[in-house]
Amino acid sequence: MLVVSSASVATEVFKANDLAISNRPALAFIDETPYGRAGFFNAPYGKYWRFMKKLAMTQLLNTTQIERSRSIRREELVQLLCRLFDSAQRRELVDLGTEFVKFTNNSTCRMAMSAKVSGDSSEAEQIRALVKESMQLGSKIYLGEILGPLKRLTFWLYGKQTVDVCKRYDAILERLWKEHEESGKRENEDLMDILIKVYKDEKADFKMNRIHIKAFLQDLFIAGTSTSADVLQWTMSELINHPQMFKKLRDEIVSVVGTGTRLVEEMDVPNLPYLQAVVKETLRLYPPIGVTARECREDCKIKGYHVSQNTMLAINLYSIMRDPEVWDNPNEFRPERFLVSNNSKLLHDKNQNHENELTGRQSLIDYVPFGGGRRGCPGSILAYSTINQTIAAIVQCFDWKVGGGGDHDLEQPKVDMEVENSGFGLCKAQSLVCLPLVHFNPFAANSM
Repeated sequence: MLVVSSASVATEVFKANDLAISNRPALAFIDETPYGRAGFFNAPYGKYWRFMKKLAMTQLLNTTQIERSRSIRREELVQLLCRLFDSAQRRELVDLGTEFVKFTNNSTCRMAMSAKVSGDSSEAEQIRALVKESMQLGSKIYLGEILGPLKRLTFWLYGKQTVDVCKRYDAILERLWKEHEESGKRENEDLMDILIKVYKDEKADFKMNRIHIKAFLQDLFIAGTSTSADVLQWTMSELINHPQMFKKLRDEIVSVVGTGTRLVEEMDVPNLPYLQAVVKETLRLYPPIGVTARECREDCKIKGYHVSQNTMLAINLYSIMRDPEVWDNPNEFRPERFLVSNNSKLLHDKNQNHENELTGRQSLIDYVPFGGGRRGCPGSILAYSTINQTIAAIVQCFDWKVGGGGDHDLEQPKVDMEVENSGFGLCKAQSLVCLPLVHFNPFAANSM
């Protein structure tokens, strides 16, 4: 196994050798799970993967579909804000980690398959519990995979539990599939509608089966729930710990939407460059997945060294985006490094262009929060849209007092920024628990 932890080596991997290193290493017991290798994110590079990537980019997660689902994201954001206003009125501490998971899970479930999100027994609640269990299992299995010779031990320890989780996902997905077929054509298609239509298309470039579709949706739930919620939590933690940045962001929002007029909207985000810089800087410091894995499809050369076919590469995205050869003060939270000046030059480190991961305009690949190359996450546009609007709304509406988990020896309590020692995700060791204080309530004149 090779470990990639610098921007210079990552550039050779994601540019010069992207096709040669475009496989994912298979879990030692993947063929013994219900969906096997049918999942999109871990599928081997080939006809099926290429078909699904094209489908994701042109239909499932493209800008048109994201625009169609904008109302869903706003409705779920309003529900989140209302829960926070209710807690503020009762002066109750809020576990923002839990609230963010509920918000992202509800949004994903509704966008993906119009799942019910209310009630403790709703599909969304069931899927949220399964996502949590999947992430815990995934971290343990991932560590076993890294240890190489002990791969089979992970199946002995966690195989039965992994199969059980997959079967519970399958039961929910089969039930929702049946509901979609019985309901017929709907005006606003969700992702399951699109997938079923492709599944029934005899002229499709690749003939999908039911397992392919269910495996894709399972991947989407895991990727769309926990990771986005983690980024939201890290972003708020950094802003609370940097009150001047918090104020700067709120002032920018007021300059665009006005004072006491309306809730910031998704359409406002392009006019909020500091907001975008804050989110990008958070993603640099705390990428959704700290380490991603690739496998060589063929022999290749990296930095002049021969790398044999089937060699596994552990690509440390966390280290790449903190590479001191590229980033000035790489461990500092400095959103300003992403701001563009009037003469269109980036105001930051080493004269590198970190604004766009893989546009071809830069010589070095050093900003890879969603991975890089052809196997980069196809849902990055949706993630940016969700995270930007959510952070903007929470900063616009609330001030925050740290409670539980903060350092109370200081006059101004700070959020504990310790990272949980897990397998591949970057989760906070302690959930962000705060008291919300209402700054602006856009719903005060309305009955919600």
